[in-house]
Amino acid sequence: MTDLSSDPLLAGYRRFRAHQWPRARAAYETLAEAGQTPHTLFLACSDSRADPALIFDAAPGDLFVVRNVANLVPPYQPDGGLHGVSSALEFGVKALKVSRIVVMGHAHCGGVAAMRSESPPPGLDFVEAWIDQGRPAVREVLHTCSHDHAEQLSEEAIVRLSLDNLRTFPWIAEREATGALTLTGLHFGIADGVLRVLGDDGQFQPV
Repeated sequence: MTDLSSDPLLAGYRRFRAHQWPRARAAYETLAEAGQTPHTLFLACSDSRADPALIFDAAPGDLFVVRNVANLVPPYQPDGGLHGVSSALEFGVKALKVSRIVVMGHAHCGGVAAMRSESPPPGLDFVEAWIDQGRPAVREVLHTCSHDHAEQLSEEAIVRLSLDNLRTFPWIAEREATGALTLTGLHFGIADGVLRVLGDDGQFQPV
């Protein structure tokens, strides 16, 4: 029998229940009764060091979060296949009517590092095909930058790629064109905590 007293997840839950739940209870009860109305759909990496809710001090109900390896958005492809990211985008935009979509990359991203490598990750059934969609954008960057800047610039390139792919979804492009939806690109520094935003000039600058 598993010793639940030493389970780190349950220990975290107990801290939440003792310290955060009393303050947030009314908000959770309202969300349970009225449903969620998040203002932002957040597309982020699954990396355990880059949690949008923590980084942005978000309250329950603020963010509709979609996370995957290397914060990738595939292009619009309604072919009847199983599209987890696209279905989440569709629900967030059409059903929840978010007013903003944020794509956040981060420093030291393992998925983007794999895109820079010529050797596929060994023994993985799904990761290689997934990250392969970002390789052309990363290779283009690597041809034009020095080794010292390759890591950050390739991570930024994937944010730009995901934003470009978001605009292939007609119901995203239409809402952006009318001003009903804003698309934002971000990059978070794991070691220094610096958040950088993609500007109209196509460059990332610290907030």
